[in-house]
Amino acid sequence: MRTPALILLRTLPALALGCAALGAQAAPDGWSVSPDGAWVVDERARLAWARCAEGMHWNGATCTGRPALFTYGEAQARARQRGQAEGLRWRLPRVPELKRLVAQQDALLPAAPRQWHWTGTASVNTARVNPYAYGNVERGGAGESRLSASQGWAVDMGSGDARGDVGRGTRLPLRLVRPAP
Repeated sequence: MRTPALILLRTLPALALGCAALGAQAAPDGWSVSPDGAWVVDERARLAWARCAEGMHWNGATCTGRPALFTYGEAQARARQRGQAEGLRWRLPRVPELKRLVAQQDALLPAAPRQWHWTGTASVNTARVNPYAYGNVERGGAGESRLSASQGWAVDMGSGDARGDVGRGTRLPLRLVRPAP
């Protein structure tokens, strides 16, 4: 029968090794992690991402807190405010950029909210207007394409799906991006 002290002495090296592995922050090929662990860089796209969604904070090992939720206009304003405060060119990511991040989030983004996030991709509703529908005729629609200024694009960080029909008044998490240093 082993004594508890002997079991603890044999377990400590394994625990230390496990903790070291967690702190090592290995990144997948084509990605790197900043020395403090707060940023990840997509080397192919030359983009730097904060590891935490806006409203959350990096504590050295993971993201803590709750993600802030923004309307599309608030998200754009947040990017401008953060850029002015830090002197960096923060912006909302485009759909393909954020979708690329989804594939790497398990390794790079601890505690990332797996829900829809805003993107800066312009939303264009190219559906044709039916000129025979009374409501369209009354509004002057003559079969032209219409731009929808009340919708934006978002990416589901759980599945990688993207959609361009999200109402801009919807409150979603936000992950900003900037050019890599």
